[in-house]
Amino acid sequence: MGDRRNVTVVSRGAEPVGESAAPGPALPRSVLADTLLERVAQLYPTAADPVRARSAAAYMKHVAPFLGIPTPRRRALSRTVLEGTARPTEKDCAAIALRCWALPEREYHYFAADYLRRHVARCSSGFVPVLRHLVTTVSWWDTVDILAAHVAGPLVAADPELRRTMDEWIEDDDLWIVRTALLHQLRFKDATDARRLFAYSLRRAEHPDFFIRKAIGWCLREYSKTDPQAVRDFVDGARDRLAPLSVREATKHL
Repeated sequence: MGDRRNVTVVSRGAEPVGESAAPGPALPRSVLADTLLERVAQLYPTAADPVRARSAAAYMKHVAPFLGIPTPRRRALSRTVLEGTARPTEKDCAAIALRCWALPEREYHYFAADYLRRHVARCSSGFVPVLRHLVTTVSWWDTVDILAAHVAGPLVAADPELRRTMDEWIEDDDLWIVRTALLHQLRFKDATDARRLFAYSLRRAEHPDFFIRKAIGWCLREYSKTDPQAVRDFVDGARDRLAPLSVREATKHL
C-alpha cells in the first residue's frame, strides 16, 4: 500500500526530489535546512538501537528502516537540533521536509512531520504539492495521519479555497490521499464542515481498504464529540452503506 520506495536523493540544489521516474516537487535552497539536516544526521544515529529498530520496522510492516530511537529520546534530540534556529519560511519548511523524507530511516520522517506540525502557520496553499508528495511517498498511517490532521487541516482552515483540493483528493486513486481528505477535519470541532464530512464518508463508504474504512469511522467518531446527534442520525441513515468497521468506530462514544 502506498509508495514504499526508499528515496535516497538529498540534494541542496533547486531540483526534483526522488527517483527520475517519479520526480517530486522542486527542492528549494535553504540555509536553515542545511543546518538542521546536518545536526539531525549527526545526533539521531548516536541514539540508534538495532534491536529496537528491527522491532519498529516489523511493527510498521517494513515500510521503512528505523534507527530504533524511542519517542521521548527522539524528541529530546530534536529539541537539541532546533536550539537557536530561526523561524522558518515556507521554502525552509519545504526543503526540510523533502530532504528528511529522502533519508531512508523513519525517524527523519518523524522529525519533518513534527517540524511541519509546529510551523504549519508559516505555510500557504502553495505548500500543497509538497504535502501531496509527503503523503504519497513511503506512505503509512504513522506519518500520513500527522500530515492529515496537523498540516492539511490547518492549511484548509487558513485558506477555505483548499476545500476544493480536498474535494479532489477524496476522489483520488491513492488511498493515502483519500485518507488525508477524510481526516483533515479531525481537529476542527465546531468549525467542522459536517456536510462535507458526511459526503466524504458516503463517497468512500464502499472502499475496500481497511485504512479508508477505519478513517471514516474515526473522523465520524471525533465529530461525535462535538455533535453526537448529527453523527447518530447520519450513521442511522447510512448504516446500509457504511462498512461495519466504520459504524463500530463512529459509534464508540455514542
